[in-house]
Amino acid sequence: MRRKGDLPHKDCAACGRPFAWRRKWAKVWDEVRYCSDRCRSDARRTGKKN
Repeated sequence: MRRKGDLPHKDCAACGRPFAWRRKWAKVWDEVRYCSDRCRSDARRTGKKN
């Protein structure tokens, strides 16, 4: 078992907060850009306005 501090981290493209690797993202970690569904939907909403 790994400690959470040992897992890879990224910064969210929408809010800028760091988030850690999750097991469900194991196969698509390179494609993950947002920390949550809320950030992803907010980014889509603001992207369509501009």
